[in-house]
Amino acid sequence: MDQESQGFDPDTPNVARLYDYYLGGKDNFPADRAAAERILQVAPELRAAARANRAFLGRAVRHLAGAGIRQFLDIGTGLPTQENVHQVATKVAPDSRVVYVDLDPVVLVHARALLDGQGGTTVVQGDLRKPGEILSHPDVTHTIDFSRPVGVLLVAVMHFIAESEEPQEIIATLREAMAPGSYLVMSHGTSDASAAAADKGTEVYRNASAQLTLRDRERITALFEGFELVEPGLVWLPEWRPEPADTIDFIDSPASSLILCGVGRKI
Repeated sequence: MDQESQGFDPDTPNVARLYDYYLGGKDNFPADRAAAERILQVAPELRAAARANRAFLGRAVRHLAGAGIRQFLDIGTGLPTQENVHQVATKVAPDSRVVYVDLDPVVLVHARALLDGQGGTTVVQGDLRKPGEILSHPDVTHTIDFSRPVGVLLVAVMHFIAESEEPQEIIATLREAMAPGSYLVMSHGTSDASAAAADKGTEVYRNASAQLTLRDRERITALFEGFELVEPGLVWLPEWRPEPADTIDFIDSPASSLILCGVGRKI
C-alpha cells in the first residue's frame, strides 16, 4: 500500500511532525514548519514544553519500571526520537516489553525501521478513538498479558480527542482491560495555560491532521477516574518528580510548560 492511500499528506500539518519540529527533528515538511512557526510566534515556550513533555515521559517510564511494570502500551507514540519508551524501560528492566501504537503511516514506517531486530518491541497501527480494536489486536495480545499489570501511556495525545469522541469512555475501556496494579501515564494540553497560546494553537491545529481540544485541570483530573494519582498528583510537566539530570530550566514558570501531567495507579 502506498503512502497516499494510507493517508500520507505532506501539505496538511501533521500532529506527529509538528511535535518532531518542536523537538528539533528533521522528519517534517514545509506545511508542518509553517504551522509550527505560527504557534511559536505567540508561544515560543512550546519548544521547551515539548522537551519537558519528553522528559516527563522518561521519568514516568523509569518510575513504572522501578515499581515492577514490565509491559508498556504506548498509544499515540509519535515519531521516534531519543530516549524512546523501550530504551528507557530496558535500562531499568531488560525484560521489558513495549507495544507502540499510532495511526499515522509516517510514524509507523519510522518506528518499524528503528525497532527492526529489537526483541520485546512491537509496532501496531491503531486509532485511540477505537480502544477496543487496539486491545484486541493480535500483535498487542501476543506481546502484552493483560492479566498482569501494564503501563498505558497517553502522552500528549488525549488533547487530540474531542469531547464528541467520548474521551472518558475511551479511557474507561482501557482501564477495564488493565489488571489491578497497572498504571496510566497521561499528559494533556490545558486551557489553564496562556490564553494567547491556547487560542493560536487551537486555530492552527484546526487545519492539521487532528484538531486540538484543551481541557482545564478539573476535566483532566476526571479522566483519571478509577485511578489513584501517585504523588505529586496532577501537576505541570516540570513539577512531576524532577530529576537532577533534567536540563529544561529555562521555562519561566511551571505553567509555561502548557501541559498538565500525572500518573495514576489502578487499585
